[in-house]
Amino acid sequence: MDIAFPSARVAVDVRGCYWHGCSIHGTAPKANAEWWRAKLDANRERDADTARRLEEAGWLVVVAWEHDDPVTTAALIAETVRTRHA
Repeated sequence: MDIAFPSARVAVDVRGCYWHGCSIHGTAPKANAEWWRAKLDANRERDADTARRLEEAGWLVVVAWEHDDPVTTAALIAETVRTRHA
């Protein structure tokens, strides 16, 4: 996770479209394609495992993609943290 709000148990994972396999903007390299496919698949599997572990520990995971509007994303995170404090 990239940002944590421990008192609210909110974790924010900021994901780059390439490195985390965005379904909208992710691309597959042509050079050494098999190696990159395995690498990017492993990144997605790690992301899912990390989110699952955090959720099992009582955390709420918010995923922010690099293509998301930063103002909207910041407002969503702030509201999520406020709500979890209530």
